[in-house]
Amino acid sequence: MVPSVDLLKTLPAPDPAAAAHSAQVLDHIRTEIAATGGAISFARFMHLALYAPGLGYYCAGTRKFGSGGDFITAPELSPLFSRCLARQCQDILQALGGGAIVELGAGTGIMAADLLQELQTLNALPEQYAILELSGELRERQRQTLVERIPELVERVVWLDALPQPGFRGLVLGNEVLDALPVERFRITAQGVRRLVVVATETGLTCIEGEDDPSVTEAVARIEADIGWRLPEGYTSEYVPHLAEWLAALAEPLAAGALLLIDYGYPRREYYHPERATGTLLCHYRHRAHEDPLLLPGLQDITASVDFTAVADAALAAGLEVAGYARQSHFLFGCGLMELLAEDEGISNPAHSTPYLEQARQVKLLTLPGEMGDRFQAIALTRNLEIPLRGFAFRDERSRL
Repeated sequence: MVPSVDLLKTLPAPDPAAAAHSAQVLDHIRTEIAATGGAISFARFMHLALYAPGLGYYCAGTRKFGSGGDFITAPELSPLFSRCLARQCQDILQALGGGAIVELGAGTGIMAADLLQELQTLNALPEQYAILELSGELRERQRQTLVERIPELVERVVWLDALPQPGFRGLVLGNEVLDALPVERFRITAQGVRRLVVVATETGLTCIEGEDDPSVTEAVARIEADIGWRLPEGYTSEYVPHLAEWLAALAEPLAAGALLLIDYGYPRREYYHPERATGTLLCHYRHRAHEDPLLLPGLQDITASVDFTAVADAALAAGLEVAGYARQSHFLFGCGLMELLAEDEGISNPAHSTPYLEQARQVKLLTLPGEMGDRFQAIALTRNLEIPLRGFAFRDERSRL
């Protein structure tokens, strides 16, 4: 895989400062490639491009979210998303007799603001709302959003540099977090499974087939055993090599409560379907989606769909219970999305019909199969929580896992 010059011509040109930043990220990656013998795994490349301190996409000061960034998330699309989520949080906090909420990577802070505002309305505020955020620039944006939207609740919000201490009771929320975990890429060849590695060229970076790697071969063998068929020659895909460790770290401090993760993805048998022969890797740059992760390092998001079967397996290994799994549309319906929409005063007051019609449009984007409704999934992982979860009352599809 060589970065496509033709594709680059179709994307908006970065301004001089952004171009200089990308060149700096490229130099940083080149230096590591040289120091490790001329090649690095794709997972390592993705980690550097997204998370290198002060340089990576999520650690540098570029605008990422919303209409002026690279993509729009569900909380930015509609406050109804966070209002639904608040109702699920209310149930769990009440069952625990109180507790805190930790949000992983809070973006612009819109979900935190809308969720806290709704929980205040429901008289169900958490003891504390903590945000685990790597980017100093995003922390400042989140703080500004909260000050503007819910100034009376800002003192309840704290920012964390690490996960909570053991004994945590409450919820850990992750919306579009799993998809940004670095993935290992592989290809099925006539000689067997080959890891894809990134090497430097005179003009940039390229991705090639590396040598046989036992860890990758074993991972693919486990995938094939689970799905019940052999992946064909030429098949290219990915998996998250450190998912179990990542989820175990999240689970370790949780004494009682839930991890609620929402992202785009599939159960394993759908993820590795023979027709999905080029994998699920996707990049976002200025609201353009494409499949070349080597372009504009540091300036574009790099994601892969989530293997939710792998998430469930990792959760069980970490001592958690898989308490629910559903498409985003079904989860939102279970949390009362249509009831919230019906509360809009535009139904009974024609003078306010425009806000209601706009909310109805937002509901379609959140729930229709061709939009976010089926592509995004919700999974709840719990410990010492013995209540049914309303988000999965409409439909619970754990059997698909």
